[in-house]
Amino acid sequence: MTHENENGAIAVAEPVNSGADAVASAVESLASHLHPKVSWDLGDHPMPTGREEVWRFTPVRKLKALLEARGEKGDVDLVERTPAGVTSVVIDPVRARELSVEPPADRSSAIAVAQSDEARLIRVPADVELDEPLELDVRGTGVGRLAYQQLIIEVGTNARAQIVFRFEGSAALAEKIDIRIGDGARVDVIMVQDWAPDTLHAAQVSLLVGRDAHVRTVQASLGGAVTRVLERASYAAPGGELEQYGLYFVDGGRHVEHRMFIDHNQPRTRSNVDYRGAIQGEGSHSVWVGDVLIRKIAHEIETYEANKNLLLSRGARADSIPNLEIETGNIVGAGHSSTTGRFDDEQLFYLESRGIPNDEARRLVVHGFFVDIVRHIGVPEVEERLMKAVERELDSIAPDWWTDQ
Repeated sequence: MTHENENGAIAVAEPVNSGADAVASAVESLASHLHPKVSWDLGDHPMPTGREEVWRFTPVRKLKALLEARGEKGDVDLVERTPAGVTSVVIDPVRARELSVEPPADRSSAIAVAQSDEARLIRVPADVELDEPLELDVRGTGVGRLAYQQLIIEVGTNARAQIVFRFEGSAALAEKIDIRIGDGARVDVIMVQDWAPDTLHAAQVSLLVGRDAHVRTVQASLGGAVTRVLERASYAAPGGELEQYGLYFVDGGRHVEHRMFIDHNQPRTRSNVDYRGAIQGEGSHSVWVGDVLIRKIAHEIETYEANKNLLLSRGARADSIPNLEIETGNIVGAGHSSTTGRFDDEQLFYLESRGIPNDEARRLVVHGFFVDIVRHIGVPEVEERLMKAVERELDSIAPDWWTDQ
């Protein structure tokens, strides 16, 4: 039975009692148009027209050169700061394919693989606790040349690690990032995209969560002309937990798109998603699509996803589409929520009644809107940097850009 609403669809199938059916369902492929077939073959990922469901919000024309690999090829600089015990080596494409979490899920990641002559493999040993973050700085060298890269990170059994990505500079970059988390590990993955205004960035980030592992991710998108990130997660065994937080500030006619897919393909797994965005300026556009699949075999799982958007000015647009697909009735809980709106009159009235000017009251509301996400990071330097970036974005808003109430 399927129930549809304006935010997406919830598909509920009858519980399956047959053990044979449960085993079969664990290896079944996804047929839904919301979850395109993953494939290493570039031919399985044709150039999008913008009419496809998974591309209909994306300004494909702006990404055309990157998706077709037509133009001068360049590089981005990858600067690594690896704590003691962490290894980093270059591997060939064949080995990269063997170690990847999954094949490419769209044209951008497929072209990244096809155009990459090598991949970077980073390993965190088992049973270690890193005393400082593993830091990866990706620095663009110019939007005039097309850059492609592959990164694979493996975190060993029972390890404790924080992984911090920083994306800066000007670039036209397509990339595929695979992160494999071992059993019992506890890992934080933080990605801060603070690109120059002309940057084009398309990425696939795939996570595989081990048995009883706990993974927390934070994705912050604050720059770039067009940003499109596929964030995909699945479970290698029962007991894995995943928390995913995100914030984005979209202005200046930019496009920021986050497409999430969590595949509860193992029983007794958990996921929680909380993404928040502020959008301001004519032509600025955010897209958040959150797909969660609970397979027939995934008994006793718990999942919830939420997306909140704050429109700061006229002409700004936010599309928010949560999708929850349930194939078993034996779950602990599953739900989603999505809200998009302007400033809360009661919040503003409360602040203004205490003598705070209207524009400052609005800044405080936005600041508080993001604080709940930033506090999950757990790296003081990154937290401070993000809040400064939010303040910088707010400083750029002219008083007459704030939405009239």
